[in-house]
Amino acid sequence: MPGYERRVHDLALARLEEEPLLLLQGPRTVGKTYLLHQLAEARGGEVIDLDDSPTRDAVRTDAATLVSGSGPIFIDEYQHEPAVLAAVKAELNNDLRPGRFVLAGSTRSTAVPEVAEYLAGRVSFLAVLPLSQGEIEGARENFVETLMLGEPRSLVTNKRSETSRVEYARRITTGGMPIALARNEPARRRWFDEYVELVLERGVMEVSKLRQRRQLPALLRHLASQTGQLLNITVTAEAAVLDRHTAADYLELLESVFLVRQLPAWGRTLGARTTGTPKVHLVDSGLAARLLRLTPEHLARRDATALSEFGHLMETFVVGELIKQASWLDGIAGLHHWRTYDGEEVDLLIERDDGCVVAIEVKSGTRVPGEDLRGLERLRDLAGAGFIGGVALYTGERSYAVGDRLFVVPIDRLWKPTR
Repeated sequence: MPGYERRVHDLALARLEEEPLLLLQGPRTVGKTYLLHQLAEARGGEVIDLDDSPTRDAVRTDAATLVSGSGPIFIDEYQHEPAVLAAVKAELNNDLRPGRFVLAGSTRSTAVPEVAEYLAGRVSFLAVLPLSQGEIEGARENFVETLMLGEPRSLVTNKRSETSRVEYARRITTGGMPIALARNEPARRRWFDEYVELVLERGVMEVSKLRQRRQLPALLRHLASQTGQLLNITVTAEAAVLDRHTAADYLELLESVFLVRQLPAWGRTLGARTTGTPKVHLVDSGLAARLLRLTPEHLARRDATALSEFGHLMETFVVGELIKQASWLDGIAGLHHWRTYDGEEVDLLIERDDGCVVAIEVKSGTRVPGEDLRGLERLRDLAGAGFIGGVALYTGERSYAVGDRLFVVPIDRLWKPTR
């Protein structure tokens, strides 16, 4: 978006030097169209906008002619006319040079069957997510990169955090949606309300015709109330007045339009009795806060209810920031949470391609007592040499080591470069 330097821009240009087809996917209004036009300008290509009705009509009439030619072609909101993918496939059958096509869409590719049918083995996926805190601040984050390079100790510095609880609450409730960021608080709340209505009306209905569409807002609000927690689909179904199978199907639809994400449980048991239940997170903490009608002032309070809400939203905020940073890196095999039936847990586990892992636990308090590190300690002991390091992120001031490959670090180190 204008005014923000997106990390994904340079990554996309690099991919175009290697891949014939790049597919940008992410929530509506996060800047995919702007990025697409930037890439088209850099590579001397044209943009075909399928959000435009006359253009869609032209694609229906003669998609093959529109996507033919040697120059790079950029197609926005391809999911409006997935039949265009057949024409793209025909072009790639004849010419697999790098940088031929860039597609952008606001629907997850797994919800568009034609992607697998026509583009399997030809497409490289790139996530375009809400702005990270570093992108908002104009800083180049390297927190996840530092961990992936096996250098967690370098996160410990003498510099104290100066970020207050009030400031964390403001960042959580603001989120990273570019248009929302540009507005004052009342206008931002209206925008979030209109955004949800737009995505539920247009995005979900494009993916599937629903039998009980009126239950979608209630389902989304309930998922917001459970953000940062283990998914209980039975309770979720009851809250939205849906049967269990319908609720599960509708949850997949909400994932397909990038309102919700499920964080899967790590599949390697390492000899421990682990749960396979995913955690649920809203894709943007600001959106979650608005669905729950939570303001920065409310989250900054010290009563029991506000403390609990602050903790869950903080986890979603931090996990979201970490996922954004991970999306810019190669060599990552997966993102998971880890939890045993005995209650030991790690909020986010990032696995490298070589099977080694880093673990992050999110704490909303200003202290991290020893018992809060048990999940990290247990995972370290089970993973052995494959455990790169564990970090407990908290709202306190200091960073310090607490034992073998375990560290406590202020949350704002996520967007404050370590080198």
